Order: sequence, then C-alpha cells, then structure tokens
Amino acid sequence: MSAIRQDHFVLRGWHVLASLIAFFGAVIAVNVYFAFAAVGTFPGEDVTHPYIQGLEYNRTLAEHRAQQAQGWRVTAAFTHASAGAAVEVVLHQRNGEPLAGAHLEGVLRWPADAHHDRALRFVEQGGGRYVATLSDLTEGDWDLRATATAADRHTLDFEADLRWPLPR
Repeated sequence: MSAIRQDHFVLRGWHVLASLIAFFGAVIAVNVYFAFAAVGTFPGEDVTHPYIQGLEYNRTLAEHRAQQAQGWRVTAAFTHASAGAAVEVVLHQRNGEPLAGAHLEGVLRWPADAHHDRALRFVEQGGGRYVATLSDLTEGDWDLRATATAADRHTLDFEADLRWPLPR
C-alpha cells in the first residue's frame, strides 16, 4: 500500500495577520496618495475675501431687486469669430427695444482656477448687440460676469454659464 501524503496548505494565524496588514496597508497607501494629489492640485480659494462677501450679501440682494425693477433682459452666448471665439451679449429694455449706447465690461471666469480668467472688451454692434472677441479660448465651461451701464447711469450686473466649443 501507498502512504497518504499530508502536505496540503494549512492557514495559520500569521497568514491571516499578514493578509490583513497587506490589505489595509494598500488601502492606506492609496488614500495617502489621493490626499496628497488633491491638496497638491487645489489652487486655493476662488474668492479673495469670502467672509466680507458674505456680510455684504444683503446689500447685493437689494441691488439685484433694484436692477430687476428696470426690466432689462440679457442673453449671452459664445459665437464663432475670425479670431477664434466671441462672447455676444444682447440687451433689451422692458418694452423690448434694444438697449443701445450702453457700456459693458466683464470677465470670463474659469470656474476652477482664477489664473485662466479673461477680461473682456465689448464693442457695440448695433441693435443692442455687444461683442467681445477672444483668441485661443480653452475648451470647457466658462462663467461670464459682466456689468452693463446705460447712458442714464442705470446698471445691470449679470452672469451666464457658457460652454466652448459650441455643440455641433
């Protein structure tokens, strides 16, 4: 007769301990890597004085109510231009007439990083249309923040979420 071999694997306590240490060591290593990657790529606060901005919020709300009482309507969009892209803003008064002769100034903000922000110079095109041309605009979502000032000194602050390039 032949002897039965008894050399099969036996799970011992130190095997379980080594497995647990390896598993949790890998989890902790990945967490540490992601924490350093997140902190290393975060550019910091997007608003320079968030506390003061929060305190002035009631005044901002009152200004917005006064601007809404004017009844101005605004549309903003990206368009194609010979130099690349353009931001087109169309202003209308309460009665639907185009708002001509206004002065517009604004900034195109990259939501995640203030280093990509672009100041805009709007030129009146007639019929309440104002256009600011841009060269080499990075693809993605942009926030337009602008102020329109009419000849009678009434103002309108407005924002728009825009996407470049335009969908086909």
